[in-house]
Amino acid sequence: MQVIFAVSDVRQSAAFYEQAFGWPRNQRIDYSNYVEFELKGGTLGLYERSGYAEEVGAEPVLVPEDAVAPAYLYVRVEDAVAAAARLEAAGARPLSPLVDRSWGEQAAWFADPDGNVVAVAQTELVAA
Repeated sequence: MQVIFAVSDVRQSAAFYEQAFGWPRNQRIDYSNYVEFELKGGTLGLYERSGYAEEVGAEPVLVPEDAVAPAYLYVRVEDAVAAAARLEAAGARPLSPLVDRSWGEQAAWFADPDGNVVAVAQTELVAA
């Protein structure tokens, strides 16, 4: 699986995801307008907006500051509290707090600097 986000500044977005998750970058695919991070089961690509538009044949929508993109990346982590704190420290905008969800996970949603949505979730809940 591969998810690709359109971003305004590839280097700034890459720094955000590196700080938030510490994911390794694919060293073979690291261009001035596109980078990839290797995740368990797939990759996350960050594509500069004009290159993204040229590739797909349509201009990606600019997301207003008070809105978000209409899809999200859902990341299962070992420690959702720590992951949520790293996202906020990296500059993510909190959207929905970290709470127990009806499907048995603890999850929270955030917006990255371009309004792309990232959720972090923990399946193995720690007993209080």
